[in-house]
Amino acid sequence: MSTPLDPAQLAQQIPHWARSLGFADAAVAHLRLDDDLAHLRRWLDDGLHGGMDWMARNLELRARPAALHPGTVSVICARLDYRHDAVAAESILADGARAYISRYALGRDYHKLMRARLAKLAERIAAAIGPHGYRVFSDSAPALEKALARNAGLGWIGKNTLLLRRDAGSWFFLGEIFTDLALPESEAPATANLCGSCTACLDVCPTQAIIAPYRLDARRCISYLTIEHHGSIPVELRAAIGNRIFGCDDCQLVCPWNRYAKPTVEADFVPRHGLDAAALVDLFAWDEAQWRARTEGMALRRSGYSRWLRNLAVALGNAPRSEAVRDALLARRDDADELVREHVAWALTRQSGDA
Repeated sequence: MSTPLDPAQLAQQIPHWARSLGFADAAVAHLRLDDDLAHLRRWLDDGLHGGMDWMARNLELRARPAALHPGTVSVICARLDYRHDAVAAESILADGARAYISRYALGRDYHKLMRARLAKLAERIAAAIGPHGYRVFSDSAPALEKALARNAGLGWIGKNTLLLRRDAGSWFFLGEIFTDLALPESEAPATANLCGSCTACLDVCPTQAIIAPYRLDARRCISYLTIEHHGSIPVELRAAIGNRIFGCDDCQLVCPWNRYAKPTVEADFVPRHGLDAAALVDLFAWDEAQWRARTEGMALRRSGYSRWLRNLAVALGNAPRSEAVRDALLARRDDADELVREHVAWALTRQSGDA
């Protein structure tokens, strides 16, 4: 029989096992999160979370892993690359007749894939040392994921509030294994913040949502407005949204460190249904049955059909004027959904040159 691994040996093996499962990297985080919780409290107190009331619930759980999952003494953090060979983002953003969808949402929804992959990593650990209590998360619980990943040495939190890594940029997903195994913290040196004096992400944001380094006003963020926000999009922000119908990647596209981002080998993240270069008028013509069929298993489902049409109406209002765009909008002028009707009316006014 092989000699059981001690905790230090196990911690050294975890990154290797993670990579064999397709992860880009993995490491054990330290759990000192009080400063991050204080930062989150200030953000919430200032109302910068908009309508995301769930951010304020179970606040203490975010900095207390053992409270979130009883018995937790260690957190293993992993990252998974998702940059793929889609049509170049910049070319779509420059073509107002096409729909821009955040690169992470063009393929399969990552949540289930990440959790399934993390569970395999936990099972690989169990095969080496025996059963252990664990729970896996990936944007699926009140956890300070970016802070934990930083504590594991997987990167630093940049001025755009995303986790950045010198050799990989920010085009990756994060996930965690909360475990009752007492593992030593990652031996990787603390990752220095290399944003320096760069303000590219602040300068490029279409709606100026990054109001200061490391400080995002979600109420102005296009990702929030097109995905999380349930009501009417503020009129004063609609023009700046351009053709972005689900999410926004501008602060990543401009980040100098993303020149080092690694392409993914995950087939599930390959763009589906030509959505990396789809025409706005074509997507606006989908009925709800088509939308459900063509977004099955994708993060695009998160917006719901009504908000999907709302977002498309805004983009069509911002599109180059054409008969095709006007006809598409007129076809939904009397839509049964009041939210859609409102945004269609605004878009028609824009297309007529009256706004």
